Amino acid sequence: MQIETIANKNADRDYAVNIEFPEFTCVCPKTGLPDFATIKIEYIPDKLIIELKSLKMYFISYRNAGTFHEDVVNKILDDLAAACQPRKMKVTGEFNVRGGIKTTVSTCYPRPEGS
Repeated sequence: MQIETIANKNADRDYAVNIEFPEFTCVCPKTGLPDFATIKIEYIPDKLIIELKSLKMYFISYRNAGTFHEDVVNKILDDLAAACQPRKMKVTGEFNVRGGIKTTVSTCYPRPEGS
C-alpha cells in the first residue's frame, strides 16, 4: 500500500504534526492471535506532508499481516520516512495487553547521534 503525500505549503518553518491511529491491528506470527495498538506519529515535515486517507489504508493493510511489534513499528517508520522525507519523525506503537504484558515500541528518524 502506497503512502501518498502532499506538498507542504509551510516548508519554510518547523512545526510538529501529531497523528494517532487507535485502531491498528496486526497478527502475532507465533500464535496467530490479533494484536491491537495505537500508533502515534510525531513529525516535523520538510517539503511533503502525509495524506491521511492513504495513511489509514496503509495501516489497514496490516490487519492480517503476521508481524512482531518491534518489526512493524520500525517498518512503519521506514515507510513513512521514505514517503515524506521529514526533518524528524518518531513512531510509537502502544500495543494492548495480551498475556498480561503490555508492549510499547518507539523509533526515531533520523537516528539520534551516538546510537
